[in-house]
Amino acid sequence: MSLAAASAGLALARRRQRRRRVLIEAGSVMLGLILLIWSLIPVYNMFLIALDPEEGEIEFTGNIWPPEPSLDAFGVVLTQADRYLEHFWQQFGNSLFIGLMTMLLTVLIGSLAGFAASRMRLGHGSWITNTALVTYVVPAAFLTIPFYRVIHSYGLSNDPWGVIAAQVTFATPFAILTLRHYASLIPLELDDAARVDGASSAQVFLRIYLPLITPALAVVAIYALVLAWNDYFYQFVLLTKPSQMTVAMMQGHMFEDPDAAWNAMMAAAIIYSLPPIVIFFALRRYFTAGLTMGGLKGTTP
Repeated sequence: MSLAAASAGLALARRRQRRRRVLIEAGSVMLGLILLIWSLIPVYNMFLIALDPEEGEIEFTGNIWPPEPSLDAFGVVLTQADRYLEHFWQQFGNSLFIGLMTMLLTVLIGSLAGFAASRMRLGHGSWITNTALVTYVVPAAFLTIPFYRVIHSYGLSNDPWGVIAAQVTFATPFAILTLRHYASLIPLELDDAARVDGASSAQVFLRIYLPLITPALAVVAIYALVLAWNDYFYQFVLLTKPSQMTVAMMQGHMFEDPDAAWNAMMAAAIIYSLPPIVIFFALRRYFTAGLTMGGLKGTTP
């Protein structure tokens, strides 16, 4: 009798556990869907306005889809047929130059610093990471005037390299932290074996360190690119010549005009968002490759 009661109690507990697990999974799915919809609403509004032939007036009519969707706004952007878009492709090139150079320099500096901190057996290698992170204590907006004075003193006013220098400064601490911790998953015995075979530190860096931290380099590259791509404040402060303007600055000027062509503005924003998306999909396979790195330490003798 007691055995039957115990079996019934066990079955009831299993049913309750299964019901609880189903409820948790259903709640997680619902929460994920709500967050996804909430995140996509601004993107949907961008497309909604860009497809409206009436210069984006549909945004203020309550419609969820243009009655007569049109790609004319994209044509206006591609042909630079609006007064704010007369230099769109030059501005796009300036943005691309700043973003790519910020990405490349951040990866270069971060990988060299991470290699020195994690593989060169420095006595206080962790200080490099911790000291770099201290820079995040000061908000970036508070550093505007110091950056402006330093960049002006080096003759980089109205020069994209001034913006690149500022963005690399902000991105490098995160790069050093990420690369140093990722490199800690790589056994130091690989470096020792290479040095026994006569490899120099430069060869260890190029042939062992860089290939093994490629997933982390991809993460750092995307982070640095997005940081520079989304910047407006430092570009506005450090670049004043029309020839050096970026797409972000052009969009800011359009927001100041109550009669701006909203559909062309949103079409330009959609085109402007494509390069980071393309680069992300080009590097996405390296992200998944990093998931297997955790087994390195477990297999190290």
